[in-house]
Amino acid sequence: MLPEAVWRLKCSDRDSVVMSHRTIHLFRKGLRLHDNPTLLGALASSAALFPVYVLDHMFLEGAMRLGPLRWRFILQSLEDLDARLRALGSRLYVLRGSTAAVLRDLVTRWSVTQISYDTEVEPYYARMEQEIQALAQERGLQTYTHVSHTLYDLKRIVKANGGSPPLTYKKFLHVLSVLGEPEKPVRDVSAEDFLRCSTPAEPDPEQTYGVPSLADLGLENESEVLWPGGETHALQRLHKHFQSQGWVANFSKARTVPNSLLPSTTGLSPYLSLGCLSVRTFYHRLSSVYAQSKNHSLPPVSLQGQVLWREFFYTVASATPNFTKMQGNPICLQIDWYHDPEALEKWRTAQTGFPWIDAIMTQLRQEGWIHHLARHAVACFLTRGDLWISWEEGMKVFEEILLDADYSMNAGNWMWLSASAFFHKYTRIFCPVRFGRRTDPQGQYLRKYLPVLKNFPSQYIYEPWKAPEDVQLSAGCIIGKDYPHPMVCHIEASQRNLGLMRQVRIEQQNTAELTRDVADDPMEVGLKRELHEEEELLEGAEQHSKSKRFSGDADHKSQKLYC
Repeated sequence: MLPEAVWRLKCSDRDSVVMSHRTIHLFRKGLRLHDNPTLLGALASSAALFPVYVLDHMFLEGAMRLGPLRWRFILQSLEDLDARLRALGSRLYVLRGSTAAVLRDLVTRWSVTQISYDTEVEPYYARMEQEIQALAQERGLQTYTHVSHTLYDLKRIVKANGGSPPLTYKKFLHVLSVLGEPEKPVRDVSAEDFLRCSTPAEPDPEQTYGVPSLADLGLENESEVLWPGGETHALQRLHKHFQSQGWVANFSKARTVPNSLLPSTTGLSPYLSLGCLSVRTFYHRLSSVYAQSKNHSLPPVSLQGQVLWREFFYTVASATPNFTKMQGNPICLQIDWYHDPEALEKWRTAQTGFPWIDAIMTQLRQEGWIHHLARHAVACFLTRGDLWISWEEGMKVFEEILLDADYSMNAGNWMWLSASAFFHKYTRIFCPVRFGRRTDPQGQYLRKYLPVLKNFPSQYIYEPWKAPEDVQLSAGCIIGKDYPHPMVCHIEASQRNLGLMRQVRIEQQNTAELTRDVADDPMEVGLKRELHEEEELLEGAEQHSKSKRFSGDADHKSQKLYC
């Protein structure tokens, strides 16, 4: 530790001691050097700074359910951060173990007097921060924190709304109009910062503090890297999209295509989720483009509108108990979902027998990313549309595989898509056949991700069970043998579930009203015709058919429910 006299000076008159700290800057998210106010503040108050990332394997897999694709993205992002720090004369120290135990050891080993870290909203990060604060109090350390992962300090939004989070997007936008624009990004960290505040060298740095490989973690993934992790790739993608200012200005989320073979959106979400790209940088770059455009798209479907949706879910999650669960969640409908592990596994492993659904789940498993409308389709199918399985189960699968999986966004969207909160036009159900065919009638997306069906004629590829036997033989795929029959009859299952949801909402009307917005569903602007047709089909079926409750027993499993 530092000499006692220096320590007393630091504690009693912090402002008079310039650049005196020996600081650990703890990276968690925020894996970047642009717009990093916490790191800049720590550098300004320190004589020595150690950039540290603790690879807390048990914490990351327990709290966040990381699968191999997400692990690979994180490791690539750490390698990129290390390379960018080295270019400035510093480096990243990566250590494995419990965060609290590692920090306790480093504080002693490096004579640390300050720990800096970004403020986060997730409960598991809040618990980690309590441990850091307890360590700081025990050892007499300073801590330095700053909000960096959201546009605003979310506590300001909650306070401006009277002490509770705004539960509708419209109310949320009203609160932001009172608060004004978010802060501008801070300057990039520079080599001059590390000339004034050095990173001390450690013995055996590569062996002790290097970024591990997937194999080092006992993991493997040989799939193609379509989304390389790291700040460098994030900024390259950002620059590429802003070269077409017309596309940026006129972007409308509802006009993007869910089954295009290349992403029809920005593809920036994984980088925003891990903090490789600053959300404030993205937001204010958009503002600059809009200022130069006479006509541009507006929230909620514009790119800036999508950033504000992210902020909305972060705000609600920050002040809602048990946000990622149904039970104990005050804004979520309490629904008696079916417990059907077999059906859940068919959905998870792309064996539902509906090519559109199975192609989406295959892309998810292979690439770690799917279009937002594809997410809508598979989420609706799992929950209120066809299988009546809890949104929590789908959320867990997305959390494991999606590169952009995010505590607030993942849970918020699953509640939305299952009509458990936020979304109230529950009669709008995605058809697992017509929805995909509408934007890709030739089935090119299906042929890519379900090659077993690639030789089917376009007229049958979305419903291969309707193909005559000779067509199936010619395609080299026999339905029921090489590819499964549909696991349910969509019309029957959807009609049945619609009745169940209607009853739930009658019985829990007060809860349903908490998140009801007077505006139409902005997530599905442009899909009204498709969804209206589905509503008419379900209403027609309801008039002449009353089906039994779809449960997980042997009775329904023995029926041929494909239609």
